[in-house]
Amino acid sequence: MVATHLDTESMHEHVVMKRGVRSGLPIVVAVHSTALGQAIGGCRIAHYPHWRDGLTDALRLSAAMSDKCALAGLPNGGGKTVVALPPGRTLDAAARRAVLHDAGDAIAGLDGAYATGPDVGTGPDDMVTIAGRTPHTFCRPVHAGGSGDSSGHTAVGVLAALHALCAERFGSADLSARSFAVLGLGRVGGHVLRMLADAGATLVAADIDESRRMLADTAGAAWTSPQDCLTADVDVLVPAALGGLLTPHTVPTLRCAAIAGPANNQLDIPATADLLHQHDILWAPDIIVSAGGIIHATAVELHQETSTQATARVQGIADTLADILRTARATGSTPAAAHSRARHRIEHGRR
Repeated sequence: MVATHLDTESMHEHVVMKRGVRSGLPIVVAVHSTALGQAIGGCRIAHYPHWRDGLTDALRLSAAMSDKCALAGLPNGGGKTVVALPPGRTLDAAARRAVLHDAGDAIAGLDGAYATGPDVGTGPDDMVTIAGRTPHTFCRPVHAGGSGDSSGHTAVGVLAALHALCAERFGSADLSARSFAVLGLGRVGGHVLRMLADAGATLVAADIDESRRMLADTAGAAWTSPQDCLTADVDVLVPAALGGLLTPHTVPTLRCAAIAGPANNQLDIPATADLLHQHDILWAPDIIVSAGGIIHATAVELHQETSTQATARVQGIADTLADILRTARATGSTPAAAHSRARHRIEHGRR
């Protein structure tokens, strides 16, 4: 089933909901906006209690991607693909290929309005499989004509953001003088941890996967539990796992002075930004901090820029965030006002 203008609040342009003909699994493709150009967003394969939860996730994440693209100055809108796996369901190689082909067919049906890349549960090789059904993919492996794994470029953007955050909060961009708690050591979080170690920072780290303790040890980070990492007494908390971490319940337990990380949708609800402000915790919006990978990949693969040009765009995250933080300080507002700036650009593009 295809729904256009599904609801007036989020104003998604297209939402595709269908059961995959090969996999039998629910496939959701949400296109939030093409006002600035082709919508882009990752393909997520994850477990959900019900397929409707996957739909909710797709709508939320695609809207956030529109804001991310707008703030990054990209000529693109936001979209998302979600494959909702039932609890306990695993995919063997054949089932995975079937799911990816089903997702590719759903994307192909949008006639170029949306292109997808890797996300939770997918990687660059999966984009090659999807490309068997539609050309509208990015972050394919280099040997397949793409720009490869975007996690390293995302991490570069996170470091740029951390420099800007520390300059605003502590008066110096020097990371070696600061302590950081990195929560989540996946592809991006692992890169960020190593970069912070190279910068001479004091580190605490955690992940639900105990095997990643070796990465923490190598980086010289103190290993702890995810809960203790969240509430660690550090200068900066770096959320690098799944979202929804910052809530009215968790914020009062935090002992950090600032927060910036690549995890998407860190706030459970927008009002939590006000709660962070009340607790004198400076929060950097994740739609800015996490944009490095998408900036680099789309610049190289969709807009034919050189890697050097794309990397310069990623480094520009520091300037974008610094401007947002300065404006928030000057107006007495929270950095969450960045969403309003993004929506203004989207509306201007639509007109």
